[in-house]
Amino acid sequence: MTLPKPEFILNRLNHSSFRSRFTLKEKELSYFQQQGMEKIISHGKDFITQRLAPAEPKNDGKQTPWKGHPIFIAQHATATCCRGCLEKWYKIPKKQPLTQEEQTYILSVIQAWLTQDLQKHQ
Repeated sequence: MTLPKPEFILNRLNHSSFRSRFTLKEKELSYFQQQGMEKIISHGKDFITQRLAPAEPKNDGKQTPWKGHPIFIAQHATATCCRGCLEKWYKIPKKQPLTQEEQTYILSVIQAWLTQDLQKHQ
């Protein structure tokens, strides 16, 4: 399966009135600045592995909080918050565990979105 380049998917997501309204708020920005990109992405890797990668994640569709961590905001902004959104936006089928390649790809999209969003706050 060929996954779209992060820049392509971010452009598509920016045209979604729902997805495009997400941005890091003061609390998440402050936490991001304290931790740095590397640590935040490390947290993201753990979240993806635990909450998204299984074939049938617990509470799928509700497993990603709406606030409290930069990764959570980025997941909603990038439609990587649940298996339904992954299927709709990325054509990654439900009911199958995510491959390592898919997990790495999801993190690259999240990191690209974080980089893009941080530029808005400078």
